[in-house]
Amino acid sequence: MSEDLKSKTPLEENLEETTAVTEEVKKDSEDYSLSDDRRVKVLSPGRMVIQRFLRNRVAVVGLVILVCMFLFAFVGGALTPYGEAEVFYRYDKHNQTYAAVTENAEFRFDAKDATSFSSGAQAQMFLAMMNNKTEFEYRGDSFTLEKSSDDYYVCLKDGEVIGNAHMDIMSYVERGGNLGFDFENAAYIAYVTGEKTFSADGKNYSIDEDGTIAEGTTPVAFVNKYIVKPTMSDQFLTREWQEELVESINNDEESFKFTDADGVEYDYTIEYDPRTNSWNINQLKDTRVFDTYSAPSKEHWLGTDKYGMDTLTRLMYGGRISLLIGFIVEIIAMILGIIMGGLAGYFGGWVDMFIMRLCEIFFCVPTTPLLIMLGAAMDTMHVDPTMRMVYMMLILGFLGWAGMAYMIRGQILMLREQEYMAATEATGLSVRRRILQHLVPNVMPQIIVNVTMGIGGVIITESTLSFLGLGVKFPFASWGNIISSINEIFVFVNYWWCWIPAGALILLTVLAYNLVGDGLRDAFDPRMKR
Repeated sequence: MSEDLKSKTPLEENLEETTAVTEEVKKDSEDYSLSDDRRVKVLSPGRMVIQRFLRNRVAVVGLVILVCMFLFAFVGGALTPYGEAEVFYRYDKHNQTYAAVTENAEFRFDAKDATSFSSGAQAQMFLAMMNNKTEFEYRGDSFTLEKSSDDYYVCLKDGEVIGNAHMDIMSYVERGGNLGFDFENAAYIAYVTGEKTFSADGKNYSIDEDGTIAEGTTPVAFVNKYIVKPTMSDQFLTREWQEELVESINNDEESFKFTDADGVEYDYTIEYDPRTNSWNINQLKDTRVFDTYSAPSKEHWLGTDKYGMDTLTRLMYGGRISLLIGFIVEIIAMILGIIMGGLAGYFGGWVDMFIMRLCEIFFCVPTTPLLIMLGAAMDTMHVDPTMRMVYMMLILGFLGWAGMAYMIRGQILMLREQEYMAATEATGLSVRRRILQHLVPNVMPQIIVNVTMGIGGVIITESTLSFLGLGVKFPFASWGNIISSINEIFVFVNYWWCWIPAGALILLTVLAYNLVGDGLRDAFDPRMKR
């Protein structure tokens, strides 16, 4: 039998199999040796942390939410066509009190010369009128009383007219018009006696049955029994308007229309008050007002707030404030915590005792009441809104470092006994370099996690203060002071776009920071999952 056909012994078969396995293992070890670049990358701590974080789907969702929030606040704020404090207006029809009308029911006195016909003489004239006398005396002077009608009396002294008493009211066509006592006296007499013409100061005038007085064909004044007073002192009521008003009152109408000299037609309503026997005239006109609580539309996707500002734009700019305040406050707290915690953990002894007692003092400080008092104090001192934000960030950061210091101190107490720290001491490195270059970097994962999770708490604190009116002030926007505008139950129920979006953004942002913080904690120390 040939050599090839000889069967192999079991020993030979085992030897060949062992050789093949050994060669395969050798090949695998060569492909994935520690000196290989791919192997180095796989073993990189930073890469492992990133891979662990990305495998945590919940943490990735939180990271995506945060990225969207930053894009919304910073990119969206730059792209929006509106300004942070830009106010929008609309035209609404408003019923405004335009004038008050009273039907005159008592005598009114006019004097040609106030010194010769004083208020005392007017009172004596009134008594003479009531007693149907033709003469009366006052302070040794004698006066004569002439009756033109039941509604008009003239007072004379030494044969000269010095005053009158009338029930009718004269108004001038032109603003500020006044043709003097003689003109008015002659006009009243002509009106009550039914004359068609009269003369005064060398000029001839005509007067019709409606009481319109004209010089030639030009109206200059008119007489009726109504006292018409405009609401605004600089407002002038024209003859045509008053005639339209009086006609409507005489016809017991509740409204009338009038077109002014500019061709604009206005609606007027007449409200009678029987207690005072007067009428209130209200003008219905288009008034330019703040576009407050406007519903979502193409121009304003989330409507407008109570100031007439675009809600979406305010949310974008408010996101900048809320996010930046959270970062800056935590950075301040982190710097103070690293310094104080590092000193306490490294030196121990009386330094540790002093710093820890100081931390306990800060833990005992009633933070919320203190912040409320400081906010009220800044309100009283009228602190500039920009400086107010700076003070608020400094105060929140200063009050929040104690927790960070406690955490860093505990980590450094554990790390300072490691062999590499003994080596740094043996090589003569300074204390500052030992702490900052060797201890702090090894505590950095815990610092990052604490800062990430703390930012959410700072956003909540800022929103609370702004909601109470003690945080960010107008014209700056923050998510907290946007919600603070909802101080009435009617607004709360009917204008949801003014507060739900801001509340949702706060909720999502704080939740996202907590999710990212949990994800980083698990990525830096996988044992935390167990």
